[in-house]
Amino acid sequence: MNEDLFETLDKAGFGSNVHEVASEGECRVLRLDDDSGEGFMTMYRVFKGIYLMYNDFHLKSCNSEYQNAETVLCIDHCREGRIEHTNALGGHYYMEAGDLRIDRRIHHEGKVELPLSHYHGITIGFMQGLAEASLKKELPFFTADLKAIGERFCHNSKEFIIRENGPLNLLFTQLYHPPKSVRLDYFKIKISELLLWLSTIDPAQLTEQRQYYPASQTDKVKELHSLITDNLERSFTVSELSEISGMPAATLRKVFRAVYGAPIYQYIKSYKMKAAAAMLISESGINIAEISQRLGYDNASKFSAAFRDVMGTAPQNYRKRQEES
Repeated sequence: MNEDLFETLDKAGFGSNVHEVASEGECRVLRLDDDSGEGFMTMYRVFKGIYLMYNDFHLKSCNSEYQNAETVLCIDHCREGRIEHTNALGGHYYMEAGDLRIDRRIHHEGKVELPLSHYHGITIGFMQGLAEASLKKELPFFTADLKAIGERFCHNSKEFIIRENGPLNLLFTQLYHPPKSVRLDYFKIKISELLLWLSTIDPAQLTEQRQYYPASQTDKVKELHSLITDNLERSFTVSELSEISGMPAATLRKVFRAVYGAPIYQYIKSYKMKAAAAMLISESGINIAEISQRLGYDNASKFSAAFRDVMGTAPQNYRKRQEES
């Protein structure tokens, strides 16, 4: 194993809640443990000073103890789920499916929230000096300037979010399914391609930047989320939630969607129908009407229509299909 990269990362420190669980050749697997769940990071050394890491987390939140390891920059792509970060000024922002973030990892310590309790994505990291020298040595014809890319996108060490860029999303989609027999060579080609793409993009033309929200607002929305999910038999209106939180309805709608990725009513319906699906499987003795009442529906027909809308089939068919499988 080439120790230069992994030793540098270890010295920087992933934290006391992260442990190596496996390693072989150019790959190592790290596990993050938290009371709310666990996460796995599968890291590959691609070039000297450059790594690619698959992130798979199933938890509500965790405490990041990561110390900056003189990283030139990290490029993160969110494939699925949502993750909340805090910027240098204390504002909260969210990465969602399709987002790409370019970041110097200056403000990476602290509590990390996963509003949907899961997050899946890729991180590509470049180490100061090592990465630049490696690219020049292994790809002498390569024209993309790593340092210049970092300076253009991360002015004043601030993170930069790119939303729904077709070519970049396609590139990352390919990285999620590399040919195993030539995996490392494939990574080298795709990382080089990524840097070339970024060298052609003008950050000033990417005007649609993710909004930041103060902790006072996001904390209130999270309290409302707990209230809603702990009382599934109730049907809350936006007016009620607005009064409970003390937030104007328009602000509440905007912040809730930012945190959880969907409008309030749509999110509640989806959450209740997934809870109904679990009941249909685990509680075979209760009928559809009783499940609908438990979830705040006084009309079984309306419940069935909502279930079909979210789950793609009627509750009776869903239960039958699960019993037969």
